[in-house]
Amino acid sequence: MASKSKKSRTANGKRRFKNPLASLKESFKNYKFRFATGLIIVAFSFYLAVAFFSFFNSGYADRSKFDLQFVDLIKDTSIQVDNVTGKIGAWFADLMVNKWFGLASFSFVFLLFITGFRLLGARVLPLSKTLIHASIITIWVSVSMGFFFMETMEDKYLLLGGAHGFHVSHWLISTIGHIGTFILILISLVIYLTINFEWFLIKFRKLIGKDLAIFKENDFVDTAMTASDSEADNNEQNNAAEADESITEAVSSVTTEETENEFQFDIKPAKKFEALPVEHPDNELELKIEKAASEEIIHTGENRPQGDYDPTLDLSSYIMPSFDLLDDHKSGQSQVTEEELIYNKNKIVKTLEDYKIQIKSIKATVGPTVTLYEIVPMPGVRISKIKNLEDDIALSLAALGIRIIAPIPGEGTIGIEVPNSEPQVVSMKSIITSRKFQNTKFELPVALGKTISNETFVFDLTKAPHLLVAGATGQGKSVGLNAIITSLLYKKHPSQLKFVLVDPKKVELNIYSKIERHFLAKLPDEEEPIITDVQRVVNTLHSLTIEMEDRYDLLKKAHTRNIKEYNHKFIKRELNPEKGHHFLPYIIVIIDEFADLIMTAGKEVELPIARIAQLARAVGIHMIIATQRPSTNIITGVIKANFPTRIAFKVASMIDSRTILDSPGANQLIGRGDMLISQGSDLIRVQCAFVDTPEVEKVNDFIGQQRGYPTAMHLPEYVGETGTQEPGEVDLSKRDPMFEEAARVVVANQSGSTSLIQRRFSIGYNRAGRIIDQLEAAGVVGPFEGSKARQVLVSDELELERMFEMLR
Repeated sequence: MASKSKKSRTANGKRRFKNPLASLKESFKNYKFRFATGLIIVAFSFYLAVAFFSFFNSGYADRSKFDLQFVDLIKDTSIQVDNVTGKIGAWFADLMVNKWFGLASFSFVFLLFITGFRLLGARVLPLSKTLIHASIITIWVSVSMGFFFMETMEDKYLLLGGAHGFHVSHWLISTIGHIGTFILILISLVIYLTINFEWFLIKFRKLIGKDLAIFKENDFVDTAMTASDSEADNNEQNNAAEADESITEAVSSVTTEETENEFQFDIKPAKKFEALPVEHPDNELELKIEKAASEEIIHTGENRPQGDYDPTLDLSSYIMPSFDLLDDHKSGQSQVTEEELIYNKNKIVKTLEDYKIQIKSIKATVGPTVTLYEIVPMPGVRISKIKNLEDDIALSLAALGIRIIAPIPGEGTIGIEVPNSEPQVVSMKSIITSRKFQNTKFELPVALGKTISNETFVFDLTKAPHLLVAGATGQGKSVGLNAIITSLLYKKHPSQLKFVLVDPKKVELNIYSKIERHFLAKLPDEEEPIITDVQRVVNTLHSLTIEMEDRYDLLKKAHTRNIKEYNHKFIKRELNPEKGHHFLPYIIVIIDEFADLIMTAGKEVELPIARIAQLARAVGIHMIIATQRPSTNIITGVIKANFPTRIAFKVASMIDSRTILDSPGANQLIGRGDMLISQGSDLIRVQCAFVDTPEVEKVNDFIGQQRGYPTAMHLPEYVGETGTQEPGEVDLSKRDPMFEEAARVVVANQSGSTSLIQRRFSIGYNRAGRIIDQLEAAGVVGPFEGSKARQVLVSDELELERMFEMLR
């Protein structure tokens, strides 16, 4: 029975032995196993540390016990030791301190400690680099202690350099003498510190003189950074190669010869979905921490070029959500049997033959929910004749959702889409872990699901640049919005992306309120992060137009054309923050039920949305609007003209489909996430990834529990006509301490706005608003003028000082 447990059967029935290393590797993929192992290693490291410290006091008294064999020492209960960790601890301490590396043996305790914490999920230090440095330091300290304490330790039991240090230093002295050994120890220390610590090189250069060409600081820094970057690239390539070997499988094809129809029927299974291995997020922390270390800048007082600005350093401890937060939902291959494919093929061929339509070949491509049958008609057959048989083919197959593509763009064939009898559930986890999504270079990658050829569908929202989502109730529209938001949360840092969420129904997007301090943006005076009131929506949209105009002003001053070029200049420190420049995150406005807003607010909502959609693409503001009523009075011509990318879930009629897509097809979908995406002239059929509400909650909880910004991102101030205030209501005897300084800034810039005061003095919106009201009451700035900045009534600082004297 023991031998059977070590064997497994191969495909042909023969037995083979399992590789124990492979089994151990599989075990470490289990988080519980890693946690238990890490806990044991951490505990053992503490045990060894106590044993080492106790050995310094008790080692001499216990020395006679260590002449015994380890087994004899443990078995004999009459033998007692003074070490507080018992015989095992004392034996380990004698072995590692006296017989190995002396005091340098504490490095083993340190390595065990960080290894254990790594398995527990805590990132302390990079394991591979720490191992290399610890090994070098261990050998150097052991030899150094053996050299400097050689005369005293021959008569004592405790060897400070261990047996290794004692014998190596003895050999070095006999080979190169005491002076040579001392020089070797000193030079090796200087070389190690020079290679690994830039500050030491600079201090050493100042010590020996700046005329030595070999100590050119910039050359060394460039070489060190190049080596570090090269090492990181090699590690990435190795990891990618291992992932490729572990997930790539051959895709089989089946060709069936049909004698009765005299043509071949090729069944072409879709490519097997490639998913990256689901791992604990430790790997992500390691890369992030290494990058932060490589960009560290040491200020030496010399004129040295600064490194690139990193916007993520404000939340440097932020951890991306892990794959474990999402569920699988039976994401395997769709269960379409060969019998089902042959049956559908025969029905399609029979129906076409009944109408005197002959075909040369037919091929099937199996997708997650729909199978595409591609046919090549005989010469002389009209395509429109096949297109008109859509309902007849659906009747013969007794299936809903039959759709004919005549012809398939770029293929030269006619496609017939037939729903599978057992559709596959496409899980969000399988999409997020796909190689296509993980390796994408898109600025704002949106992963929606799988195409009819079973490939992950990803598009760049910055190229969309705005998205219209429509579909009947219960057909997957809300799940689609969750998939869009989730895919962005798995790719972007809070400093790079902000959401403005509008939810008139009050319950669909409320789940994202937990990530308010990380990913949301709102008006400064708003309490709720999710906008539900119509008037608040109007104010927010007007505020976004102000933000858009402010961003265009920044792009104009920076001589850039879009947000990507602007942020690149800012990261390279080519723009001065003292002149108002700052890193611009992307802003995505999501409106869940657009029809309700149009019915209640009408043009008040439509006009700012149209203006943002027309102009805001270049400054990184993108819109996603969704509705379950795709009628022409809701989705107007202005909206359609500015939303070129559209997603249609199942709708009730062809008229609704034409309203959304300008073509039929959405009325023939099968529902439950089945959708058509239009990015111009082509329609792509995609099965939307399913992400359940508990999964979204886990992702939001994971993000919300981390340290975030003090508040959500504040949009520019906007107050409607009823929000103006009489200057006489302000008591100038209770002026803000920053009143005079703020007045000087306003006069110097000849621009009066709350946002200017906020940015310049780093204060909150409410305090900045009170200062502006006081400046208005004092006659420094004019009254509120909507989206425009207030007029400055004081022309120069001399006049301003005279005004201060009067107020005092």
